[in-house]
Amino acid sequence: MSGANSSSLTPDFFTLNGVPGLEAAHVWISLPFCLMYLIAVVGNCGLIYLIGHEEALHRPMYYFLALLSFTDVSWCTSTVPNMLCIFWLNLKEIGFNSCLAQMFFVHMLTGMESGVLMLMALDRYVAICYPLRYTTILTNPVIAKAGLATFLRSVMLIFPFTLLTKHLPFCRGSLIPHTYCDHMSVAKISCGNVKVNTVYGLVVALVVCAFNIFCITVSYTMILRTVVSLSSADARHKAFSTCTSHICAIVVTYVPAFFTFFAHRFGGHTIPHHIHIIVANLYLLLPPTMNPIVYGVKTKQIRESVIKFFIGEKSGITEMKGLKNK
Repeated sequence: MSGANSSSLTPDFFTLNGVPGLEAAHVWISLPFCLMYLIAVVGNCGLIYLIGHEEALHRPMYYFLALLSFTDVSWCTSTVPNMLCIFWLNLKEIGFNSCLAQMFFVHMLTGMESGVLMLMALDRYVAICYPLRYTTILTNPVIAKAGLATFLRSVMLIFPFTLLTKHLPFCRGSLIPHTYCDHMSVAKISCGNVKVNTVYGLVVALVVCAFNIFCITVSYTMILRTVVSLSSADARHKAFSTCTSHICAIVVTYVPAFFTFFAHRFGGHTIPHHIHIIVANLYLLLPPTMNPIVYGVKTKQIRESVIKFFIGEKSGITEMKGLKNK
């Protein structure tokens, strides 16, 4: 078998086919994906720098936002550069171990994204329901431990995917009809029994999503109860307005996630395969692209910090020119 060790039925490499059926349009498909990736990298790296640079943003809410931005950049970077190599340079081969590593990071960071959104919901719950104790409850050590726990949970739940896939026999070839190494896309080309992979993947998705969504739902239920009980309409609007950015981030993340999940399992014969692939790529790119835009537009402190940063830079340049002229 080409590209495989026939004794162990383990490929030396896999071939990623891009978007099956739309090979002639790969360059055109790549353009919006490339633009979204550039916006995601610049926007999220800018947010991380801004939060670290501006003293006014050294608060729990923005630390969680910085963690979300770091996760977003890592998430889309795990797939997009390789995808652009497929679209632009026709470099479709990926080593077996590299494929497993990409699979691990894609799914681990997916779980991390969902977990950070849950932490941000808990942050809003504490800020609105216990405003006087906000900074004493969400101290820096607590934030660090919460972030580490979310990361370790994702690693421990996703690492078995790698082990399960590594021991599958691949005697049907090594062509993967996808732009990146997704767990089930790789498992489906195996000639072994993938029932354990399928069941474990479903259990992990349901457990992680169910737990995170439950925490988010409980948090916002308590937030709504507190907001409604406020006597002033202005106070209610001000309290709930701090949640709008986070709600937008949840919608942007979970809507394509649920579409991908249900379409993959229940619409496999009615939805064209290339639609599955494009939506799967949008799912990895849409949240990292939109989150910095949403938080930049909706969050007053971030808007003010951006304006202050650029005005400060401009003033500094003007002052330097004035000194030179003297």
